[in-house]
Parts: sequence; C-alpha cells; structure tokens
Amino acid sequence: MTGVIRDETGTQRLLGYVLDVSDPASARCRLELTGDHTNRHGALHGGIAAAVLDNALGATASLTVDDTGTAPFLTVSMTLNFHAPAHAGDTLEATGRVTGGGRSLIFVAGELRTPDLLIATATGVFKRVPPERLG
Repeated sequence: MTGVIRDETGTQRLLGYVLDVSDPASARCRLELTGDHTNRHGALHGGIAAAVLDNALGATASLTVDDTGTAPFLTVSMTLNFHAPAHAGDTLEATGRVTGGGRSLIFVAGELRTPDLLIATATGVFKRVPPERLG
C-alpha cells in the first residue's frame, strides 16, 4: 500500500504500529493490541495510547509540508483524555486533523478508536525541526 510506513523508528518496531500517510489531510496510526501493550489490569497502557496518538498527530503535522509525512516535527505539548479501555485483541487506529497554526507551530487534534469505541482523544502543538538542525 502506498503511503504506509513500517519499521522506520525503534519505537515503531518496538510497539508494532503501522503509520499510513496516504491521506494528505490525516495520518493514521494502526496497532494490533497484544498483552505486551497492556497494564497490570489487562487494559491498554496509557503510555502506549499516548505514543500511538503522538505519532498520528505528528505525522499529520508533517503532511502539511511534506506529502510523504516524514518531515520531522517535535511535539511541543500534548493533552490526552481517556474515554474507555481497550484490550489485547483489539485493533486501534489513531487519526489526526490539523485545527490551526501559524508560521512555526501546527495545532492537531486526534482520536484513538477501536472499530466500535472511542478510547482516547488528544490535542497537540507541533513544531517543524528546521532543516539546518538535521544531521
């Protein structure tokens, strides 16, 4: 599938998510939950939810300047709200959408869902890494 990023970073390999940047308006981060993604109560660990949402929102910000979704952006801040638990065997999808921004910052909102349930929502502020700082 065009626009799908797999195994790009250590975090992506560790968690096992796939990033889909084929829609220029919204990146999608998908994760098949296993027991390795759960907390001591058997529910999705909040830190994993945050990581998946951060990747979807950051890639959505990246799509504003790069149609491959790989231009590096830094998370300045992110607020997460949990709505329901997810469990091993669930398929999660996080999506982002740009809500505003200016010359140096992009504002992105997102949702983390199973096919039937809203798991979490997030808002974030993202800043592009200046090209001269790469390398």
